[in-house]
Amino acid sequence: MTQTRLTPEQLRSHRWFGVADLRSFGHRSRTKQMGYAEADWKGKPVIGILNTWSDINPCHQHFRVRAEEVKRGVWQAGGFPLEIPALALPENFMKPTTMLYRNLLAMEVEEIARSMPLDALVLMGGCDKTTPAMIMGALSMNLPFVFMPAGPMLRGNWNGHTLGSGSDTWKFWDELRAGTITEEDWQGVENGIARSWGTCMTMGTASTMTSAVEAMGLSLPGSSSIPAPDSNHARMATACGRRIVEMAWADMTPKSFLTVASFENAVRVAMALGGSTNAIIHLVAMARRAGIALSLARFDELSRATPLLANIRPSGAYLMEDFYYAGGLRALMAELGDRLDLSAMTVAGVPLGEAVAGAKVTNADVIRPVGNPVKPEGGVAVLHGNLCPDGAVIKHSAAAPQLHRHTGPAVVFEDYNDMHARIDDEDLNVSADSVLVLRNAGPIGGPGMPEWGMLPIPKKLLRAGVRDMLRLSDARMSGTSYGTCVLHIAPESAVGGPLALVRSGDLITLDVAARSLTLEVSDDELARRRAAWVRPAPRYVRGMGRLNEQEVTQANDGCDWRILEGTAPTPEPEIH
Repeated sequence: MTQTRLTPEQLRSHRWFGVADLRSFGHRSRTKQMGYAEADWKGKPVIGILNTWSDINPCHQHFRVRAEEVKRGVWQAGGFPLEIPALALPENFMKPTTMLYRNLLAMEVEEIARSMPLDALVLMGGCDKTTPAMIMGALSMNLPFVFMPAGPMLRGNWNGHTLGSGSDTWKFWDELRAGTITEEDWQGVENGIARSWGTCMTMGTASTMTSAVEAMGLSLPGSSSIPAPDSNHARMATACGRRIVEMAWADMTPKSFLTVASFENAVRVAMALGGSTNAIIHLVAMARRAGIALSLARFDELSRATPLLANIRPSGAYLMEDFYYAGGLRALMAELGDRLDLSAMTVAGVPLGEAVAGAKVTNADVIRPVGNPVKPEGGVAVLHGNLCPDGAVIKHSAAAPQLHRHTGPAVVFEDYNDMHARIDDEDLNVSADSVLVLRNAGPIGGPGMPEWGMLPIPKKLLRAGVRDMLRLSDARMSGTSYGTCVLHIAPESAVGGPLALVRSGDLITLDVAARSLTLEVSDDELARRRAAWVRPAPRYVRGMGRLNEQEVTQANDGCDWRILEGTAPTPEPEIH
């Protein structure tokens, strides 16, 4: 792409700092109040470093230090760095789900960038929803930006077992409930599963999204694979600071180089990684912010045509630290070769093909060759049928193969509380062939579409040796989870989707190969049930919860807020 270099007078921040008027006098004098000299900012790009650090976000605990390392790079390249806090979304702690607040952070990023004297941005994120949220907001604002990923944590360890966050939590919890391990064993898992700062070291939503963003060209090549405590991560942070200054001078805005191919590269990489089902919702929302249509049908087409190469939990055997040592994302993309559009541009200023050139796989069991994949197609399938007319998804790479084609009677739970109260009841009418159904867990019904989709196996079945069942919901599932779980059923039950009409005992058929999910009930009977259905009363009368109920779209549309959708630019602020 051809780029022209801006003059200092053409920088956006010049309107704040460079004009000879009373308002600019105030901006300059207050900047001096903070201890800066005029030479620190005059004629230089102002770089906003949006930091999602907080004391309650373990994934981002190193961001206080990393922000200083980003600043170092900005200073080195002749820019003026300003660190600005943004909402932290700690996945484990925010209830009912960080997804309820993804769009709030997206709005905050957009409004910070618009309202302040910034020429470009470094976005510091990584924990599940921070990545899509920050990029959604930055795409809408359309200033040059680089995304700096938090990086995965180190491998967990307990009694010689290599532990992976999330995946092994669910595994050992089931064994505890089944009585095959002790409380002391469970305590050992708790003490050993999270050994450093950083995001989940399985291929959960965090690593799926940071990898997809790198494949899209919005992070420096190789940045998403570096473990958070590795010294290469600190050097990468400084490199982000240096690079964003050059992008500011070139006015390299995301919409000037992102294309359909950029987003399809992200989808293919997510599929080749066996990535999280959450990526579908987030990539749809991100693409729409860039004015690009990305349908569920296209996800499924790309998944069918992309081999699963990453042998990483929960779809494989290894963890992100192993992936990094095996060559990381650059090596995986090089292995995919011309399945990707290698002409797509990246924030490094070079096409993707040049960004991955020379990358080598150093462990062919962690990153499989195309000729010997973990599985011949991607890890996620999109389903349709009378139970999900607007689509549903399943991570079939992490599901029991014998359940890919299954018919069984429904056991329906009205909501999460109902499920929690009855799932371990010895009198629950359930067998290994049953289909567990959870409703009122979607974008509105949850609220916020919590990660409740990996419904627990009833304790009496666990004791009998059952470790997987077909489970359906309008909820999401952690990317670290596994099992035969159909998710994102749309429309959700809270707005009258067919899931609201299912009754215990109804037969449900899943056929992954046919991409179908069918409620074996006649259209006439469903019409009678629909006529009797009553929409649940709103949960909120005020605040952000009410805003979400009124504005959130369904899963197949990305769960964005309607007031934030669209690509029409918002006017720049008046400076008086």
